[in-house]
Amino acid sequence: MAPSATSPTPPNQIRIVPVPDPNWTFGQGSNHLDKSSSSSPADPNDKSHQQQHHTVIDPQSPSRPSWLNYQLLISAITPRPIAFLSTLSPDGKKANLAPFSYFNVFTHDPPTFVVGFAHPSSGPRDSFVNIRDSGECVINIISEHYIEAANSTSIDAPYGVSEWGIAGLTAEYSCETVKPPRVKEAVFSVEAKLESIKEIESRAQPGRISTWLVVLEGTRFWVRDDALGEKQDYVAPEVLRPIGRMGGTIYSKTTELLQLPRPQFETDLGGFEGYEKLSNGKK
Repeated sequence: MAPSATSPTPPNQIRIVPVPDPNWTFGQGSNHLDKSSSSSPADPNDKSHQQQHHTVIDPQSPSRPSWLNYQLLISAITPRPIAFLSTLSPDGKKANLAPFSYFNVFTHDPPTFVVGFAHPSSGPRDSFVNIRDSGECVINIISEHYIEAANSTSIDAPYGVSEWGIAGLTAEYSCETVKPPRVKEAVFSVEAKLESIKEIESRAQPGRISTWLVVLEGTRFWVRDDALGEKQDYVAPEVLRPIGRMGGTIYSKTTELLQLPRPQFETDLGGFEGYEKLSNGKK
């Protein structure tokens, strides 16, 4: 039974919360959260939010070092999903485990994922080299119940040191299409094959590769039974409890969810008649 409105919410419980403005209507624009910076109820006619000043930034300005763009982007493009990558060297002797938040899924047919690997001055990361040379990896999604272990694998360990031992996570060698192990503690994992690599050249240092954009095709999904929907079309968020990447050392938890169905043009807006009313300033 869900807790009553007056009872305290158990810590870390996943719950569905109301949208910020349940009374929002077509043509309204932003909700009340953007209409007032005070603690008092927002005036729906207050347009001060539209007068807020913005600063324009040229990311390639000669006076702007690229690391400022990095810090700005990772604090603004949030929360970002994290690819917790398990890889093996081509000879199968060196296992690597590391998180990357320049990551997302881009299509389902075929399942296609993209990971961005920065090129530091010390040379390419082991994960990138392993994927490039072996052509495969496992993408694990990080959950709350092993966030500390996952974060520990970002340590600046010298080459040859196994992040698996540092994290204490379980390497499960049961994948069907790739050789690297999956993280057994992960609720959701994807076996993936290398599709292509695109080199991105630095603007600040012409001629230098700043990033490798790696495209991966998912070949198998592993989903923990207690998280998998009956039709195998759903991963329960209350079990997955995914962790997102914010800026700096900040991560985000997924404990509050909003339900917003996609509106229908005819049913919800009223078709072209409703659209014309909005265009003419009527509601």
